[in-house]
Amino acid sequence: MIQASKLIPQGQGLAPVLVRRAAHLELDWDVRQKSRFDATASNGRNVGVFLPRGSVVRGGDVLITQDGSLLRVVAAPQTVLKITACTDHSHGHAHDSAFDLMRAAYHLGNRHVPIELKPDHLKIEPDHVLADMLRAMHLTVAEVREAFEPEGGAYAAHGGSPAGGHAHQGHDHGHDHAAHDKSDHHAHGHG
Repeated sequence: MIQASKLIPQGQGLAPVLVRRAAHLELDWDVRQKSRFDATASNGRNVGVFLPRGSVVRGGDVLITQDGSLLRVVAAPQTVLKITACTDHSHGHAHDSAFDLMRAAYHLGNRHVPIELKPDHLKIEPDHVLADMLRAMHLTVAEVREAFEPEGGAYAAHGGSPAGGHAHQGHDHGHDHAAHDKSDHHAHGHG
């Protein structure tokens, strides 16, 4: 098994012809949101992927193996719920449709559901309770097989560099506390 531990987002800086020629890994969202997994490339090679914790692999990203070969990541079609605005109700002009989708995205986001946002539809992983809620909001919900690329949003903020971000915050937080403690003691002394 060959290891891949370097990821180049969307193959930036690589010659497009090399990326096109590279073997690919077709992975669904469940696998792509893990930082460690095994997969089989289109050329039959078994690959062990070891990325920094919190990494998310997107369709179009390129992994580099320990022997320097490139692996193009393809978002595999998977069962998702595609949510669109109903156009059959009497006041169904564009503004209402956009608002209906925006309201749906708000309610889904409130439940911390991974969502793929598009101008004319949303996609989520299958969930019959959420599907019923969305239909009750006068939206059309269809089960389809398509690639799923949910928004980065909060995931990106948490997954970017968990060690660096938290360590830095902790460091700053410690200084704030020290400053706070001195002023508190000073204030209590006068009080």
